[in-house]
Amino acid sequence: MAKRDNITDIFVIGGGVNGCGIARDAAGRGYSVFLAEMGDLASGTSSAATKLIHGGLRYLEFYEFRLVHEALAEREVLWAMAPHIIWPMRFVLPHHKGLRPAWFLRLGLFVYDHIGARKLLPPTRTLDLRRSPFGRPLKQGYKRAFEYSDCWVDDARLVALTARDAADKGAVVRTRTKVISATREEGIWTIRLQDLETKLRGTVKARLLVNAAGPWVDEVIRDVVGRKEAQHVRLVKGSHIVVRKLFDHDRSYFFQNKDGRIIFAIPYERDYTLVGTTDIDYTTDPGQARISDEERDYLLAAATEYFEKPVTLGDIVWTYSGVRPLFNDHKGKAQETTRDYVLTVEGTKDVGALVNVFGGKLTTHRRLSEEVLERIEKLLGAKGPAWTKGSKLPGGEFAPTAFDAQVEKLNEQYPSLADKFLRRLVRQYGTRAPKILGTAKRMQDLGDLYGADLTQREVDYLFDQEWARTTDDVLWRRTKLGLRVGASDRVRLEAYLNARWERAKR
Repeated sequence: MAKRDNITDIFVIGGGVNGCGIARDAAGRGYSVFLAEMGDLASGTSSAATKLIHGGLRYLEFYEFRLVHEALAEREVLWAMAPHIIWPMRFVLPHHKGLRPAWFLRLGLFVYDHIGARKLLPPTRTLDLRRSPFGRPLKQGYKRAFEYSDCWVDDARLVALTARDAADKGAVVRTRTKVISATREEGIWTIRLQDLETKLRGTVKARLLVNAAGPWVDEVIRDVVGRKEAQHVRLVKGSHIVVRKLFDHDRSYFFQNKDGRIIFAIPYERDYTLVGTTDIDYTTDPGQARISDEERDYLLAAATEYFEKPVTLGDIVWTYSGVRPLFNDHKGKAQETTRDYVLTVEGTKDVGALVNVFGGKLTTHRRLSEEVLERIEKLLGAKGPAWTKGSKLPGGEFAPTAFDAQVEKLNEQYPSLADKFLRRLVRQYGTRAPKILGTAKRMQDLGDLYGADLTQREVDYLFDQEWARTTDDVLWRRTKLGLRVGASDRVRLEAYLNARWERAKR
């Protein structure tokens, strides 16, 4: 905890993509920053997305032109920032008779191609599914499709790397630390915290408070700041299923449903397909969101509508759910609620200012952070200039199109280690992979193995550099090796992490 007589410029509540993005931007401009997250980084909404950096093609139907334009412009900016965890993906959108007409889809994709700053991503093209290999997994009734570009992202790693960069630039990042209360007097906030692992309490003083708590943003306003009423967000649950691989190529599918919604079917972790998402209003604890039987059956039926081979319950290997904190614009259906973000400022520099963040997307988190910093500069005074456009996240210090070259370079440096293993490390750690491998000549040099190719050296790196404390932190958020690690190895990993934590507390 910070000393009581120190005054931090900015205190951020929330360790999701928005909170970490704001902390990173602010620290890079020279502000002192303290970020507190009550769970693990990205343990809420930010690790439960469909994992896309995209403009949001369907948002055009709801006239969200500003949001789509901003999101499209961010795709290549973010790809260049983190080419190890973000990469281009082509989507196949079959025309479904009786739903949106072909001319309507083509018009939407024409707009999609031309209102963003697309330079490297290829444009839309038309496919004859009767001849294209991308039509083979589909039912024979689908004849025409449109193929367009967006990007894929490892969402939880995006958050962890953003937090790492914030800390490298001087920010204090505390996970599993709950904000108990925040009061202001004469322009200074007094924030009372509790470390949820040690149960120790402490106090931080700050000139400005940022509420980026995601689904808990209204709860912070009510219970932490002490304002009686706060109903700014509409909580909408989105669920996904991961099934055994449904097709062998590298394209993704964008499917229309008869209820007007859409789902994606996306290649996932080499051996699987990710199918999602749903949009259901949610009213209970966001931390307890789970897929319902109805959601599961909906996704299975939606996929089966298109694929030649039915997708069944037995194909599911994993499910996950998250709660989106959408700004409540009082639209009737959950899928019609705006995905745009809204920022509000309460108070002034003299009395203590509070910036609230409502909504937001992975794709627009960098621009959202810049807009928050514009408001902070007006309140606290400007320090350094805007800097994140053109910047690099840790490990991303190579050209967007040079991923394979980066893998080849690591293979040359570690010729006795398997290409598949090295490729995974580059996908997750980029240019920082050698920090894990060190002088290793063989896998045994990297310590105990905790299932799949997860080594003790990698676990130590995640513990020391990326705030990983539990098996879920390691297996599901920092990596996706939970899909491959068995129960006995999980027990061994948990014991090792607990021992590391006990040593760290001494």
